[in-house]
Amino acid sequence: MTVTAVLSPLASAAGTDQRRRTVTVFSAADVFDGTRPTGPDMGEAVDFTLGAAASAGVLVGTGDPAFDARLAAATGAHHILVGSTRDDDVPVQATAAGLAAAGRPVDGVWFLEGGHDGTSLPLDAGEGSLPVLSDDDVRATRPRTPVTGPEVFQRDLLGKARAADAHIVLPEGDDDRILRAADELLRDGVCRLTVLGDPAAVRARADELGLDLSGATVTDPTAGEDLERFAADFAELRKHKGVTLDDARETMRDISYYATMMVHTGLADGMVSGAAHTTAHTIRPGLQIIRTAPGASVVSSIFLMVMDGVLWAFGDCAVNPDPTPEQLAEIAAVSAETAAQFGVEPRVAMLSYSTGTSGSGADVEAVAAAVEAARAAHPDLTVDGPLQFDAAVVESVGAKKMPGSDVAGRATVFIFPDLDAGNIAYKAVQRTAGALAVGPILQGLNKPVNDLSRGATVRDIVNTVAVTAVQAGARRTPSGE
Repeated sequence: MTVTAVLSPLASAAGTDQRRRTVTVFSAADVFDGTRPTGPDMGEAVDFTLGAAASAGVLVGTGDPAFDARLAAATGAHHILVGSTRDDDVPVQATAAGLAAAGRPVDGVWFLEGGHDGTSLPLDAGEGSLPVLSDDDVRATRPRTPVTGPEVFQRDLLGKARAADAHIVLPEGDDDRILRAADELLRDGVCRLTVLGDPAAVRARADELGLDLSGATVTDPTAGEDLERFAADFAELRKHKGVTLDDARETMRDISYYATMMVHTGLADGMVSGAAHTTAHTIRPGLQIIRTAPGASVVSSIFLMVMDGVLWAFGDCAVNPDPTPEQLAEIAAVSAETAAQFGVEPRVAMLSYSTGTSGSGADVEAVAAAVEAARAAHPDLTVDGPLQFDAAVVESVGAKKMPGSDVAGRATVFIFPDLDAGNIAYKAVQRTAGALAVGPILQGLNKPVNDLSRGATVRDIVNTVAVTAVQAGARRTPSGE
């Protein structure tokens, strides 16, 4: 059985044992893996992870109507407010009207005592009415299609990462956020981990923070047999640049180079860094050691932008300041491929301030040239442009501005003309639309290396490590070879 209804009790009903009713219900604890704490390092949004046993049928939510509405949408359930008696009709009306105004209308109200008489409660602000449900009505609810939102996406992402069984190295073991993320990743069985840092210092700090890193390998990158082996390998890789063994020994003491060499030699499947270092500090060792994938001429990035019912990919928002038309074409193709790994059906919009030939100028011509180059190199790629953002996402606008397009009004992968536009856009959507921004996900390297923003939260780190694990798993399959 799946979840069919989420009951959200008002304060007056919260202390009542609803199991005494004729409807069999379960508490939210029966469905959640657990609500996670929030705070400066954990992200501001309320977060929950659905358990694999999300099969309670009818369940009692948390009593936070907004949270319970998200849970109902994520599980494909009806959202039902619960009052104690009909005397609660005023707070019920106010709560339902507020949720409706926020785009989360509830499906009815269930009163614990003497509530069902075949009527409905009127709602304010022209929101219509709210059905008063009987026990039979609650029992008769049927599942709906779940709405893919941040919580569902994260649950599925962590599940894919577990299945990949990857080994990820985290070089920044002196950052508390990395240690907190490592604790969570290990506790949830997301992947195997190596954390770089002085083992005694890392373990001591973990104990101070109340974290369990016993499942991680903690390695000192400044000592040990691997340091000398890595130095010899790096000197060989870079001898054409005049790098000596002594130079290589010094370079390998840099945590990013050491961690990248772990990936190169197969001691780890992927690396995540950048919480305390620049993007260049993360990417440069990858370019020198792992190098670009066959056919790739540029390293780029995408962000997965997750909203309720919406899963988009934005690229390139982190790496290339001013890509050429040929680079834009390559970024479009590899972004579509990466997005598809994470459940996005790729329809690629090459963005501009002009749709089609409505505007002119060198920038528009560059995007148009990129579209043609992408089509020529990748005939199976669904791509169009130049497109303005509204023409890319709004069907009526797309049909008017670019009729007959397979992408206009239905785009899922958005390629921005330069780093200014891409970085501004993803941050604007993340901060104003409540989107979960997963990334940057780097593309174009031979093995998975991913960068973090220096403002990354623990949740950002967990998600990026999970993405890296999924990428590593894909490379071990025939389709990923």
